[in-house]
Amino acid sequence: MSAELKELISETQAKFKADPDEAKAVFRSESALQQGMQSRVTLGDHEIIVDEPEALGGANTGPNPVELILAALGSCQEITYRAYATALDIPLESVSVTLEGDIDLRGFFGVDDSVRPGYQGIKGTVLINSSADEATLQMLRTAVNAHCPVLDILTKPVPVELDLSIEHSTAAAAE
Repeated sequence: MSAELKELISETQAKFKADPDEAKAVFRSESALQQGMQSRVTLGDHEIIVDEPEALGGANTGPNPVELILAALGSCQEITYRAYATALDIPLESVSVTLEGDIDLRGFFGVDDSVRPGYQGIKGTVLINSSADEATLQMLRTAVNAHCPVLDILTKPVPVELDLSIEHSTAAAAE
């Protein structure tokens, strides 16, 4: 797998250097509230259930949105470590990430408008199993953190536009 992945990365880099427009991609998420706090989310060919724990009014049938942020960051770090270790010929037996996010729920529940509704901070550990020396692994860490898309999204402001489209129900109009 390592040789095939290295070749794929090299070919992809060459293609994107030759034609930067080929590097542009759009990812899409569609979701709809099902019942209570549960949403059904479609991501490409995949479907997941997102819910809140019972303590927050949900049925705990799936991870909640802020947990998905941690999952996105952890898995993106792991994938980026694998890609860069492969491209740079750095031995990497395994990589795993443990993350914790601190959140003050007063922000979400509107108890105190001075409290941010999202994470106050995220801390974690990347555990690497490798025979490479410390300096090489620190260089790998620097490369990964410079190129991990989810880390970039979380640490730099991303413009977000959310339009509101309203459908009036016939039940509401009849009342």
